[in-house]
Amino acid sequence: MTAVLATVALPAAALTIWALLRSPLGLRLVAEPRRDRWHERQTPLLGGVGLFAGLLAGVGAALAAGALHPSEELFGILGGCAIVFTAGLLDDLRALPPAAKLASQVGAGALVVATGLQVQIVGNDVLATAIALLWLVGMTNAFNLLDNMDGLAATLAGIACAYFAIDAVTTHPNRLVLVLAAAVGLACAGFLPFNLRPRSRAAVFMGDSGSQLLGFALGLSASWKAAGTTVATLFLPILVLAVPILDTTLVTVVRILEGRPIYQGGRDHTSHRLVYRGLSETRAVLLLGVISAALGGTSLAYNNIDSGAVTLVGVLITFALLVQFATFLSDLERAPAGRMALVALHTRRLVEVLVDFALVGAAFSASYLLFVHGTGSSYQKHIFVVTLPALLAARFALFIPFGLYRGVWRYAGAREAVATIAAVGLSELVAYVFITATQPWGDFPQSVFVVDWLLCTILVGASRLGERALYRALVVMKGRAGQRRTLIVGAGRGGRSLLRELRETPGEHVVGFVDDDPRLRRRRLQGVAVLGGADEIESILVTARPDIVLVTIPDAPRERLDFVVYGCAQAGVTCHFVRRQTDLDPRAVLSALVE
Repeated sequence: MTAVLATVALPAAALTIWALLRSPLGLRLVAEPRRDRWHERQTPLLGGVGLFAGLLAGVGAALAAGALHPSEELFGILGGCAIVFTAGLLDDLRALPPAAKLASQVGAGALVVATGLQVQIVGNDVLATAIALLWLVGMTNAFNLLDNMDGLAATLAGIACAYFAIDAVTTHPNRLVLVLAAAVGLACAGFLPFNLRPRSRAAVFMGDSGSQLLGFALGLSASWKAAGTTVATLFLPILVLAVPILDTTLVTVVRILEGRPIYQGGRDHTSHRLVYRGLSETRAVLLLGVISAALGGTSLAYNNIDSGAVTLVGVLITFALLVQFATFLSDLERAPAGRMALVALHTRRLVEVLVDFALVGAAFSASYLLFVHGTGSSYQKHIFVVTLPALLAARFALFIPFGLYRGVWRYAGAREAVATIAAVGLSELVAYVFITATQPWGDFPQSVFVVDWLLCTILVGASRLGERALYRALVVMKGRAGQRRTLIVGAGRGGRSLLRELRETPGEHVVGFVDDDPRLRRRRLQGVAVLGGADEIESILVTARPDIVLVTIPDAPRERLDFVVYGCAQAGVTCHFVRRQTDLDPRAVLSALVE
């Protein structure tokens, strides 16, 4: 019943925006196109007013019906939201300095803390207050930065609100969180039709008033849930809001490396980088929304499973994949000029080392906790403390010669996977032998090392090989439209080499092989089907519909090649012969000869 009452937020937000767009304000309060912004025409900045109206309407309806009772905490929340909304609206009107915006955010957070917000993950009141303020200010700015593409901030906010509302009904009943999350989420639903329009540009932006309001309100919903004590409850808000946190971290790191102010606008956000990778704006928003929904679903699952070890392992895997996603998008190969150039050039490797440090430590910790009671006995803790540094040293000492810090992981394959498994396994053995030679095992469970090897292999492998999977997924999401369809004649070494080259060439799609070897008929080589022999070329051209045929066996019998050339001529398909020659004479031309 409480959530149903909050549905009034949707029509309230939509009607407010509709009315404002038809008022004189719709022509006065606008965002002008700029080089560091994504939009290309004047757009009203009135969406935040509609979002705030929806929030007030949803909370007001719950109060009027008695589903929510007036309290100091409630009015503190509404007061904090009003402060960040007003500051954002003034920034939309007059461009406030960063210090003024930060002061308003801290003031709003202080009001909420003073009126009842509690963060109980730490026992020290001063530290708890600092965490609450840091979280609220951080999420407010995260959504302010995230509002960089049509529909993105509102979509992710709506998804997060849905998960917080579900959690407030099921696992951690809390009527205030339910009303707040439902009202904000439904206000976003009322805003989206004006902002996310796939076939046309946005009719309205939410502006700083809307983005700051969403970030602050979501920070409040998450902060109330952070009052729990279990591992799953602690990670719930972090997973639900992982995409905004990832985007803010990526933008902050890149701008620091490039010597730009963090608060300065730019086209370097996660959504922009996905568009640069070839996705449309709508598909970029959709992909980030799917990722956000998937992470939110895992967070609720961890709460229901209620197992600290399972949650910790799952969060570690998620962390590794998110870091891989960020490094894939960061494109730090273009190092900036100046004193930060060397740092930027090696940032990718530095990130890999730091991630490995966290994953190795976390994998061993999780394995240890699986075998001991609670946190273990005093002697078990002693062995743990002695083993962890030895394990870290062994890992890094072997990861380097095994090539785990020099690979281009987008092109990783079986060789890299074997190197990862071997490096983790051998370093595990080295650490085990060292501890056996220097320490009595006592009551320490030695099975920890077996589980640690398996867990660490999975985590390190996911952090490396995930980039290849992500690259292929993005290629699929971009679709085949506009790509040249290529049929390769010859499935031998030359044909497979050409396949690998074309796969890494933008705009190319290999539809199949043609080869006379009967053992290869109807089989797949590196994921591409062998469609038949040269004598079947005419039917293959009809079914595969290639734009070009590349022949990699120019020295094959003349009658077999005649089948291919004649068939292509009859079908009107371009046919090229690819010849690769290597000559020891430096005056010779090393080329792919097209005849």
